[in-house]
Amino acid sequence: MRIAFSPCPNDTFVFHALVHGLIPGTPEFEVTYADIDRTNGWAAKGKGGDIMKISFAALPWVLDKYALLPCGGALGRGCGPLVLTKGNSEQLGDPASLSGRRVAVPSERSTAYLLFRLWAAQYVPGGVGEIIVMPFDQIMPAVQDGSIDAGLVIHEARFTYKNYGLQLMADLGNWWEEDTGLPIPLGAIIADRSLDLASICSWIKQSVEYAWAHPEASADYVLSHAQEMSPDVTQAHINLYVNKYSADLGDDGYAAISALLSRAADEGLVPAIDPAALRV
Repeated sequence: MRIAFSPCPNDTFVFHALVHGLIPGTPEFEVTYADIDRTNGWAAKGKGGDIMKISFAALPWVLDKYALLPCGGALGRGCGPLVLTKGNSEQLGDPASLSGRRVAVPSERSTAYLLFRLWAAQYVPGGVGEIIVMPFDQIMPAVQDGSIDAGLVIHEARFTYKNYGLQLMADLGNWWEEDTGLPIPLGAIIADRSLDLASICSWIKQSVEYAWAHPEASADYVLSHAQEMSPDVTQAHINLYVNKYSADLGDDGYAAISALLSRAADEGLVPAIDPAALRV
């Protein structure tokens, strides 16, 4: 069975047991490690894997072929994307200063970019100038060297952006939580609807539970894919993004996903979906 997810610590931590044959009754897995921009594109084309990690923002384009699974993904509180700029002037801390500027984002169909567009519609008069898509690990260096004016960052950038001398303009997770009272949906796990979805859900949930019960078992595997992160940053990343919603989205999780996609559809940013289609 083919599975595709990112090399980020939360994904390797969650899927370690599954892809290493530690969950009874599972098939062998062919693993592809890929940035979420690539998996979003693969899913939209119906290619790339039987099971994939994609952005929740990409779901409206893929729900006809793929089902959203209630486990394994990234959704929570205090873990949203950040808008970063360079310098310390008051102007650089004002969202209105992004008007007409160049902003880098990790994917055109990422949840981060969808949240950014909803936020910018309220706070950036006339909109930003140019959106540039680049791998998330290249965004902070690009802001630092001035090749772009601001960057939308995800994952461990929350813990490391000050090392680049960057300034936090906005925490979009905090904005979303204050506005809705709901957790923020980031990364979704999907599976081809032709497969045994009940079994796949059970395997992934067992993999999450194994990871929590035996955190030392995945340590070497996680660090080997952690893109030069320190062990402390890697652990902070896992602690933030692997939480109760990783085991089961629950009613709050589904409400958050529905709220995000409904708001985006109302703004004409994504196709409208039936919320019932989100549940397996």
